[in-house]
Amino acid sequence: MTAFVRQLAAPQPGWTIETDVIVVGSGIAGLTTVLDLREKVDRVLLVTKGVLSSGSTVWAQGGIAAAMDPEDTPDEHLEDTLVAGAGLCSEEAVRVLVTEGPHSVRKLVRRGTQFDLGPDGDLTLTREGGHHRDRIAHAGGDATGAEISRALIEQLDAIRNDPGIEVIEHAMVVDLLTGAPDAEGRPGPVCGATLHIIGEGQRDGVGAALAKAVIIATGGIGQVFRSSTNPASATGDGLAVGLRAGAAVADVEYVQFHPTVLWQGANARGQLPLISEAVRGEGAYLLNGAGERFMVGRHEMAELAPRDVVSRTIVEVMREEESDSVFLDCRHLDAAFLEQRFPSIWASLAEHGIDMAHDLIPVAPAQHFHSGGIMADLHGRSTQRGLYAIGEAACTGVHGANRLASNSLLEGTVFGRRAARDASSLIADGVLRQLEPEERRGDSALVPATMRTRVQAIAHEGAGPMRDGDGLDDAVARLARIRQRFHTDPVSTVVPQTAEWETTNIVATASVLCEAALLREESRGGHQRSDYPQTDPEWAVRLAARLDPDGRMEFMRAPLEIGG
Repeated sequence: MTAFVRQLAAPQPGWTIETDVIVVGSGIAGLTTVLDLREKVDRVLLVTKGVLSSGSTVWAQGGIAAAMDPEDTPDEHLEDTLVAGAGLCSEEAVRVLVTEGPHSVRKLVRRGTQFDLGPDGDLTLTREGGHHRDRIAHAGGDATGAEISRALIEQLDAIRNDPGIEVIEHAMVVDLLTGAPDAEGRPGPVCGATLHIIGEGQRDGVGAALAKAVIIATGGIGQVFRSSTNPASATGDGLAVGLRAGAAVADVEYVQFHPTVLWQGANARGQLPLISEAVRGEGAYLLNGAGERFMVGRHEMAELAPRDVVSRTIVEVMREEESDSVFLDCRHLDAAFLEQRFPSIWASLAEHGIDMAHDLIPVAPAQHFHSGGIMADLHGRSTQRGLYAIGEAACTGVHGANRLASNSLLEGTVFGRRAARDASSLIADGVLRQLEPEERRGDSALVPATMRTRVQAIAHEGAGPMRDGDGLDDAVARLARIRQRFHTDPVSTVVPQTAEWETTNIVATASVLCEAALLREESRGGHQRSDYPQTDPEWAVRLAARLDPDGRMEFMRAPLEIGG
């Protein structure tokens, strides 16, 4: 089996800084964590690959789910989440999510988020797929993530002069720094990160940031696939750096494909426009090529069935009809209502020549959310001391095999606050202290950026919405050959830079994903195999993976409840 590299090829750090905690990522999870940490530790460093507003949060249209209605309860929210998770959720983690969710939403309001309100001044709540109650709070109609991001960044801007906070934009974490290895040669505790700062600023190039704890909040893995709703920055960096530093990852095979992404042709690449599930929540229909509502009769909730069910059904319909898309029909809904409720979607469709109120909207599934990530407990702690993971980069068990709509923003803020509280407490108690980084055992290498489209095609063909053993086996072998080629015979012309580091992370993430999907011989949630179409009770376990001391992937079955 071809080994994985243990660090990326990069220049030696040209500068060093020291802080208490490094937070990597500026979505809702990262920003919440930084704002909470400011009150609890002396020094915090926030690192983001773009500008502060470039994370995945800003693209979240639908809203944030929480039992805010007096007639709703956290227990009902828990039940809907467990059903969507298809038997693979950690009930303990979900209970934390739904119980602390309402308070976390109110904390967002206190931090300036302006959710849409009704005439009575209460939150306007709507419904999305898998929910049996109206519990989705939204802002600007369909711009919830952008509004939350705006409010949190405004809070951060207000304290930019605080000497205890440093924000570095246009910076990529190349690798995590680790302490003395254990007796088996595995990396020691995480004690910082190497950063590459792109372009302007007081610091440039590669440097080392030392810290007592590092919190990964880098978002998803969308750019592993040929098409996605994720921003260009979602290259699986968090999962890959955590894996190289010795942390376990879990549920990596569970990828949610959003059912209704605007179809722009077979050659469409990169980030594609999303048509929020909230549009179906307001009454839009899904139609096949004959103009028939195909979800009616296939699931009791019809168009509002969980996303994996809707995506899988759309793929089946497209195969039956030999078509590239199905259609979203809003023509029976009031035009003025649609423009007011979904201003961003209305404008985006208009740019593509589609009148939302009068035209059928061609849609097809595309990669949207990753339920797996760095395995983390109820406080965000990974299996590697000093390393935390929160938000989409983490696997806390709240999503199981399939995320319930609008639970992701809630997860980011709930577990961001928990990670901040835990890390600051362990630092205050001296449990987490500054360690000296040591050279990590294993080779370094890079995959050139020119390989990215090939890797994305392999991942899409092997681990798309419908999978089978032959396709996954082929994908695993092809990805191993790519790793082998550039691991054993590094190309001297491959210059260490952002595109190459990202591509190497994409290869690592795609490799783990395809290997896990090949091992899991069943269909469940966001993992569907045509050769194993049934859900197998024997597979109601978490599939976790980590690198052994020689850099080879080892998989293990882990319990659903990891506590914390």
